[in-house]
Amino acid sequence: MAEEATELTESTTVAVIGAGPAGLTVAALLRSSGIDCVVLERQTREYVAQRQRAGIVETRAVRMFDSWGLADRVLGGAPHDGILDIRVDGESHLVSDNDGSEGPTAVLCPQQVLVQKLTATYLADGGDLRFEAADVSLHHLTGDRPTVRYRTPDGTLRTLTCDFVAGCDGDHGISRSAVPDGVLTAHAFDHGIGWLTVLADAPPPAHPLLAVSPDGFAAHFPRGPYSSRYYLQCPPEDHPGAWPDTRVWDALRIRLGDPVLTAGPITDREIFRLRSLVHDPMQYGRLYLVGDAAHIVSPMGGKGMNLALYDADLFARAVRDSVRDHDDTALRTYSQRCLRRVWSDQEFSHWLTRTLHDAGDDTRSGPFHRSLARARLDRLFTLPSAARTFAELMTGVDP
Repeated sequence: MAEEATELTESTTVAVIGAGPAGLTVAALLRSSGIDCVVLERQTREYVAQRQRAGIVETRAVRMFDSWGLADRVLGGAPHDGILDIRVDGESHLVSDNDGSEGPTAVLCPQQVLVQKLTATYLADGGDLRFEAADVSLHHLTGDRPTVRYRTPDGTLRTLTCDFVAGCDGDHGISRSAVPDGVLTAHAFDHGIGWLTVLADAPPPAHPLLAVSPDGFAAHFPRGPYSSRYYLQCPPEDHPGAWPDTRVWDALRIRLGDPVLTAGPITDREIFRLRSLVHDPMQYGRLYLVGDAAHIVSPMGGKGMNLALYDADLFARAVRDSVRDHDDTALRTYSQRCLRRVWSDQEFSHWLTRTLHDAGDDTRSGPFHRSLARARLDRLFTLPSAARTFAELMTGVDP
């Protein structure tokens, strides 16, 4: 009979599950505090480094990294000039998202750039990051020393004991599924809206662009000096194959009100459904959910990644308080403090989603809601107080 492989056991202070923006931010902040952690990621380093999502690190998050002394090391890209172009029926309205406060402002930093820089920073500081960790499972979460079991790429079974587990592995990860049924309450909302998202090698806009027209919503965002991310409202059940290149560019030119919009090779396209989801509480025993593992927000307003960074900051500070000062107050109130921000950003994102979609194609919302949405936009464009509130919410001020 073949001898069974020996299971290797290790120990650390924090086991971080997932190496996206949330997990890597947690790890980098803990490392800068001298607190040891191990990051487990099921994908390869190459896959994680190229995963494309959000593109703007909001002002509050930039200042967070700056407060930890990491902004210069982890943030790439150009400073955001604080201007959004909201185009209604082809007419541009430049709206500022600068709240007038002093200090660093938002940065145009694609997610893959942030992830690459966080990875390099964490490893350069001696961090422990393990890719291709398979069969990850969490155990004894309500005990004094949780354990995390996984297999290395060569099939070796390892057990990691720790003081805390940071569940940063997204909506479909294993962290939240490790919580027993009935502990978390899920608050879900389906917006009934689909987006076709397109990545193309085409010139970026002068300012991030959101467009409203009777043909539906569209958007154009920079993703680097020579590439752009586009969004087109579509039925949620649509298929990317129904959108050949010609149809994509024709729809963008009409909805963006730019008949001479420069086309380019499309390198990626997919359709997703706009939805919002909040799990309450965001902690169970010594497991703390961070980012998408706890909440999903409609992409309107760019709050998803920034909420993950906010969670990571609160969690890292709470662990630092516990380890350094033996003060668990911030750990006990982690969920409550996170959720206050989550619901504030959910409300803003929902407001902006409804406004920009209802104001355009009214086949779903009807003429009454279309007129209400147009009135909200008119208020934003003409009332300084409305513009100031919008800027504060876009900036990411603490609620």
